Amino acid sequence: MLHLPGYDELHIAELAIVIGILLFAGLVHGTLGLGFPMLATPLLAIFTDVRSAMLIVLIPTLVINIASTVRGGNWRDSIGRYWPIAVYGAAGSILGTQLLVVTDPAPYRLLLAAMIFIYVNIERIGVRLKWARSNPQLAYAVFGLVGGFLAGTVNVMVPALVIFALEAGLSATVAVQLFNFCFFFGKISQGLVFTHSGMFNTQVLLATLPLAGVSLLSLLIGMRLQHRIDTETYRRLLKKVLFVIALLLTFQFIQGLFG
Repeated sequence: MLHLPGYDELHIAELAIVIGILLFAGLVHGTLGLGFPMLATPLLAIFTDVRSAMLIVLIPTLVINIASTVRGGNWRDSIGRYWPIAVYGAAGSILGTQLLVVTDPAPYRLLLAAMIFIYVNIERIGVRLKWARSNPQLAYAVFGLVGGFLAGTVNVMVPALVIFALEAGLSATVAVQLFNFCFFFGKISQGLVFTHSGMFNTQVLLATLPLAGVSLLSLLIGMRLQHRIDTETYRRLLKKVLFVIALLLTFQFIQGLFG
């Protein structure tokens, strides 16, 4: 029987839900260039906990990030220029994951919901940080560490990176490559911490490798659909879905306080 983190016994219906979530998240990531961990983690966390969800998507996310980073070429303008933010992100991810390992994962539902609320309202908030463009080295450190810490605790690095991309004036292609490069380094760091703690082992690796294949397949399908859909309409719909997920996570957190 297949054993996944957070499930004592994985039944067919539960496995179908996990696969369905990863297929959906991979399809969205392939279409938009980002979104796999941001969708898969909270959706899985509805049925288990945040830490178990992060263990399940660790290997699939690594595979997704490699494929997304390689696509597009011209790395000099993205990775070649902004690589320090990925290094800071890896450091932040180590700190965040270590905190996640030694604490109760239940409260992280609320933090995950908060990060989703920030992401879906990021343009409405209209944050302007002029120093980010005039002092890029400081911006790399601040956004890298904050994003990495969030990736380590709730698997959502996007809000910090989106704010950085907006302030730095990055093009969509450069931003997508940079985001996936940062996600990849963050996942490597997170995997090392989980492995050292004993939470990620050979059993988890073998159980999640097939899920990585499923995720990659849906990613490739999403990439082929990328130019056939209205991206802005798709993005607005995605934000509405994320908003509902965040509300559900918040409800579960509140319910847990009185349960």
